[in-house]
Amino acid sequence: MSNTDEVVVNDRSLMTVGGIDVEVVRKEIKNLHLSVLPPEGKVRVAIPLQVTDERVRAAIVSKLAWIKQQREEFAKQPRQSKREMLDGETHYFFGRRYRLELIEQVGKPSIVIKGTKLQLRIPTGADLDKRLQVLNEWYREQLKQRLPALLNNWQQKIGVEAQSWGIKKMKTKWGSCNIEAKRIWLNLELAKKPPECLEYILVHELIHLLERKHNSRFRDYMNLYMPNWRLHRDTLNTSPLVHEEWKY
Repeated sequence: MSNTDEVVVNDRSLMTVGGIDVEVVRKEIKNLHLSVLPPEGKVRVAIPLQVTDERVRAAIVSKLAWIKQQREEFAKQPRQSKREMLDGETHYFFGRRYRLELIEQVGKPSIVIKGTKLQLRIPTGADLDKRLQVLNEWYREQLKQRLPALLNNWQQKIGVEAQSWGIKKMKTKWGSCNIEAKRIWLNLELAKKPPECLEYILVHELIHLLERKHNSRFRDYMNLYMPNWRLHRDTLNTSPLVHEEWKY
């Protein structure tokens, strides 16, 4: 998760260290940031413009054991099959598993949950893209309905206030926080995860309004306001990864 907005990328290159390909992204930033990205464990390092390749390589070498461990964890994590939006396909909503049921109808598309079925009611002939669009917009609306109460509750507990928030698809983050603007973004995929995962990410981003970095002070705040946050993090990290062909 990140606590800053995306900044301008000035240069991209590829570096191989210890047999691992690493994407090197030079940006107008102050510090080096190393990431292992889902779903396949792609390694990326973002660096300030003035940092030399030698320093980058040394930083990567010092983290090789951690990089390999993260990639192994991704490899073990279950994955959803490619979404075809057909009858009987498995979909998740707030941690529960549902079977898709397509119902062709005249009128506005909608989604209704009945028992263990997620009914997708769509116009006759709607293609895959349209079906996915309806599902994703429904997920977005479900998050929008749930978030205001959660946000109000946790802002009062923590003593901070976000000026704005939004939901969007994110490639590599569950959430982000722009501290200066006090703006929080949450990943649309959280609509598929257990409710405690959404709450954990929300709290995580609100804590960034108290502490920018993921340091001991940040963890102390997390322990204070959400003592079982590590359990929620583990639940999120072991839930099925979405099937995506991300292009970085």
